[in-house]
Amino acid sequence: MEKIPMTISGHAKLEAELKHRTSVERPRIIQAISEARAHGDLSENAEYHAAKEQQSHNEGRINDLEDKLSRAEVIDVTKLSGDKVKFGATVTLIDEDTEEEKTYQIVGDAEADVKEGRISISSPIARALISKEVGDSVEVTAPGGARSYEIAEVQFI
Repeated sequence: MEKIPMTISGHAKLEAELKHRTSVERPRIIQAISEARAHGDLSENAEYHAAKEQQSHNEGRINDLEDKLSRAEVIDVTKLSGDKVKFGATVTLIDEDTEEEKTYQIVGDAEADVKEGRISISSPIARALISKEVGDSVEVTAPGGARSYEIAEVQFI
């Protein structure tokens, strides 16, 4: 069973989602199924089939969350240090073509969200950055094409 690295905040978000799905969504869906059953013939009951589909989706997500949480290897990023990029690092990059500055934190797959500046450890950018230092130049081959970045800063916050 392979461990899944994640930050403390990522672990807390998954736990909160699991709690919400088991204590709020599950009872709501069970109530919806019960109400739909009361309408009679189940073979032509759209509400019943929709509620059963919601239940299936919710239970699948609960199983997924329980699996990820049971295999979680929680890493306290604030206790990490050093000059090299590794899991949990917040890296400031400068695009060598446009001089545009971007900042990303390298996190586990389950908590990655590019819009919020968190990229997965298994993403092309993160894989290119691992073990590099400030001042190093990295070539990233991503779905949008090859890009070159210079590492401007590495922090563990």
